[in-house]
Amino acid sequence: MGLDARTVMVMFSMLAFMFFCLFELAGLRVGNIRGVRQWAIASLCMSLGFSLAYFYGQTTPGHEWAAVIGLTLFALGTCLQLTGILAFKKQAVSWSILILFIVITICQATWFSVINPDTRMRAIVNSLLFFSVYTVCARVLLVKVEASQKLAYWFTGASFVALALLMLTRAVVLLLSPDAEIGLHVNTSINTLPFVIASLLEFSVAFGLLLMLNHRLIADVYQMASRDALTGVLNRRRIEEEAVRLRARCMRTGETLAIMMIDIDFFKSINDRYGHPVGDKVLCAVADIAQKSIRAEDYFARYGGEEFCMLLTSTNENEALDLAERLRLAFAEFTLTVGKERLNITVSIGVADSSLIGLEFSDLVAAADKALYCAKESGRNRVVTYTEMDVCSTS
Repeated sequence: MGLDARTVMVMFSMLAFMFFCLFELAGLRVGNIRGVRQWAIASLCMSLGFSLAYFYGQTTPGHEWAAVIGLTLFALGTCLQLTGILAFKKQAVSWSILILFIVITICQATWFSVINPDTRMRAIVNSLLFFSVYTVCARVLLVKVEASQKLAYWFTGASFVALALLMLTRAVVLLLSPDAEIGLHVNTSINTLPFVIASLLEFSVAFGLLLMLNHRLIADVYQMASRDALTGVLNRRRIEEEAVRLRARCMRTGETLAIMMIDIDFFKSINDRYGHPVGDKVLCAVADIAQKSIRAEDYFARYGGEEFCMLLTSTNENEALDLAERLRLAFAEFTLTVGKERLNITVSIGVADSSLIGLEFSDLVAAADKALYCAKESGRNRVVTYTEMDVCSTS
């Protein structure tokens, strides 16, 4: 083979340092995304570990401790990759098990490198140790995730699977080849090939972690673009997008789609009397109450100003009316403390469904808006459905 193992170590050491810089720079930009700093430090540890591996690969006496330190750094880097993945996924980290892994690595490296030198046994034990960690990393990643992140997760997980299989294969081959000479200074396929493949797979892992981060950033940007900055509920653009999707589903299944338009009564007076900060609190309170009242499959959005929109799947006008009345009562019972005053909030709600209007979102909004206008003209703090408008107009 043209490249010896030590040359591969040096090359990957340089690449690992570059990934450290990339992750470190990314960590400065990603805000509250956890795990990136662990990946940065992991790459740095691996870079230093591979650098030391170059020196302990030499036959000059006195380099035994470099082997111990190098293996410890690489074990630490692998553990940090795992903790970073768990933090990225917002899962708990069992630090005691990871510390135990590092302690075992230090002990066996010291024993087989300094106290009772045995390069072959050190390689076998190391291979089995890293096989266990890589398997855990793969298990954490190869799970059901959102479609937008599946490629990144499964690519990285597959890289860890390949690393785990490589380590297991190496341990088995060394066990079956008791007479094989092991060491970085020995350029045979049993030595060089695993290092070359492992270096390429570690490169693949680092690329996969960056891919995961990129997909998370894209998802976060989309989430920010689809949410109202003040209340945290969906914005108008997002609910219009969902309405298009729901229209296609309802046309296919024959389900009825209901809509509510909700308007806060006398909101301008609240802003004028108490100021916009209090008006903002009112908007947030209304959004919070409504969000807690809907099902997981329904959609609630701030449509504009003090007006909110709710899309209810598989719901007819009468069912939507029942929910609207419960919401109206919940709002009427809520009070907001402003200084020494207690501010009561009421809302007017217009309700319509697709059985008479059709599934076009603009038509549904127009119908519910007409019912909402009727509710406000009739004294506010009430619910009016689209089919009740004739009664409303004659009253």
